Amino acid sequence: MPTYSLTEDQRMILDLAESFATKEMRPVAAQWEKRATFPHEVHKKAMVAGLLNVVVPEAYGGPGLSYLDFIMVTERLAHACVGLAGALSLNNMIADALLVGGSEEQKTKYLGRMLAGEVGGYAMTEPAAGSNVVGIETLAVKKGNNYLINGSKTWISNAPVASFFIVFAKTDPDSGHSGLSAFLVEKDTPGLRLGNNLEKLGQKAFPAAELFFEEMVVSSEQRMGAEGDGFSIAMKVFDRSRPMVAALGVGLSQRCLDESLAYAKLRTSMGKPIVQHQMVGSKIAEMGMRTEAARLLTHQSADLLDRGERNTLQAAYAKTFASDTAAWASSEAVQIFGGMGYSVEYPVEKLYRDAKVLQIYEGTNEIQRLIMARELSRE
Repeated sequence: MPTYSLTEDQRMILDLAESFATKEMRPVAAQWEKRATFPHEVHKKAMVAGLLNVVVPEAYGGPGLSYLDFIMVTERLAHACVGLAGALSLNNMIADALLVGGSEEQKTKYLGRMLAGEVGGYAMTEPAAGSNVVGIETLAVKKGNNYLINGSKTWISNAPVASFFIVFAKTDPDSGHSGLSAFLVEKDTPGLRLGNNLEKLGQKAFPAAELFFEEMVVSSEQRMGAEGDGFSIAMKVFDRSRPMVAALGVGLSQRCLDESLAYAKLRTSMGKPIVQHQMVGSKIAEMGMRTEAARLLTHQSADLLDRGERNTLQAAYAKTFASDTAAWASSEAVQIFGGMGYSVEYPVEKLYRDAKVLQIYEGTNEIQRLIMARELSRE
């Protein structure tokens, strides 16, 4: 938990998020895991509760929560189920892209649609371009007042239910960073084809699919910012989305700690609860320490955003440490549960599967360490 005082408004929204996670998410998490589809019913309830699109400013009709508020809410939702939390939280990333790169008309239109219940998709990753944004091969060729787009995307989260996408494409293949642009594309645009849902190891309630663009025509009015602004938009969004991924990791790590501690108090071996055995107690102590450290790094990265300061280094710290902690904690939780940890009847096997991808999306942790080295050298 935070080591500083919360305002009354913060306590209210966090109590709401915790109650929603406990009553509306945790009891149905296993069901959505089996369905492996977008959790429409949970999404509708979260919308009524006011827990969606929370970073949208009041000027556009949204709640206007701070980034610190947002990541604390995300942590509580993730404690119930990271997959469900990711599916519900992704629109905040779409909102971030619109806020940093969209025109006033685009912000008003698309933020309004999300507040009305629509889901957006963020189409960046490609088969040959994941963390390497400059390696994007999808091409957008200018034709009069339009662009002709050809290419493909993969692992696009919430794509099966998205009504529009932010699509990144090369408008000048020879210009490196400055050759990338971003476009707002409706799901029913001729030439856009949605692939099948991609089967995943974990986070199955957070669906992903491929997108294919075949002679797809979009107008210049659908471009976000000027031609070549795509890389700048993407980097600014990463600084905002990585704290969100970190918060997912903190929520999962806290769940690992809670489940492990409860089990270790009840399970006996050699005449005493296993928590009293040094090796088990040491694992739980380490889990608590790392989770709290991850939480503080995550809060710091969000607080810098709220103060209008650059947080690239701290976002990389938080995303990497929190996701590494989640992967480690979930593995240790399975170990503490022993044979029961390998059973689907207990929650820790799901935590183990859900944790891994946190180290991969929003820039692999290997890439994050390169960012850290670059930022530290710059300082």
